[in-house]
Amino acid sequence: MRYRRLGTSGLLLPEISLGLWQNFGDDGPVDRHRAIITHAFDRGVTHFDLANNYGVPAGSAESNFGAVLRGDLRHHRDELIISSKAGYRMWPGPYGEWGSRKYLTASLDQSLKRLGVDYVDIFYSHRPDPDTPLEETVGALADIVARGKALYVGVSNYDARRTEEAIKLLRDLRVPLAVHQPRYSMLDRGPEEGLLDVLGANGVGCVGFSPLAQGLLTSRYLDGTPSGSRMARGETLKPGVMNDTLLETLRGLDAVARERGQTLAQTALSWALRDRRVTSLIVGASSVEQFDDSLAALRGPSFTAEELARVDGLLSRVAGMNL
Repeated sequence: MRYRRLGTSGLLLPEISLGLWQNFGDDGPVDRHRAIITHAFDRGVTHFDLANNYGVPAGSAESNFGAVLRGDLRHHRDELIISSKAGYRMWPGPYGEWGSRKYLTASLDQSLKRLGVDYVDIFYSHRPDPDTPLEETVGALADIVARGKALYVGVSNYDARRTEEAIKLLRDLRVPLAVHQPRYSMLDRGPEEGLLDVLGANGVGCVGFSPLAQGLLTSRYLDGTPSGSRMARGETLKPGVMNDTLLETLRGLDAVARERGQTLAQTALSWALRDRRVTSLIVGASSVEQFDDSLAALRGPSFTAEELARVDGLLSRVAGMNL
């Protein structure tokens, strides 16, 4: 495993981290959860990314990770980076979502109980709140650090302007914004439009989520939309996204990957890691074998200028698509 420094902090993260958004809830077998998590740790993956609402039902991913932490990983807490978030709807009523001090504090307390730990290493405001003052949200994050319930704090899904505001507000409170977690992939290059510049200029780490665009950047969709896929089920991928232009683009990217001796997924991960401002990528898995395929991206060659130009040309065809 290779590690990168999280911005200018003292924290190192593996270049690929395990995300527990999908496949780690109560709708999946416990033995599979345990196998993937422990195998990832054995391969040098020290960072496990969670949120209060991950899993089916919401919260079950934290509970299931907590069970593994109390079992196989019980002697390894100090070798782990555990992150959680709060921002999306978690319980009924006016205090169960967004970015108020009430919600962030209560949600983290619930997460700590599900995980069975005294603190998380990183705690995020999962999304910006259009109604709560940013001063209140970041003030709650600073208080959480002061109370020892998180070692580092971050934001996720914030645009460049609000991220810069959060950095300044936290700096005044003497708590650095350590990390931003944006969606970033070949098919979503939004962070390149100012956000990565803000993070780099302020020493904030970047942990990208959905680097495989929820499976679009794998071999699964090269022949269209397979039955049983997320897109076919209409869950987190919109059924109408696939068209001839996107399909031709994916096949072109696959050709680049094969010439590099990689799968499309491995090339997509290598591409997202080409920028040193990106600290780590959050990758999910439904099996040990699938996760190992992702880790193999770290053994791939560096991109040549010609390859990057080819990729840019292919991606220009789908620029602006709402994926």
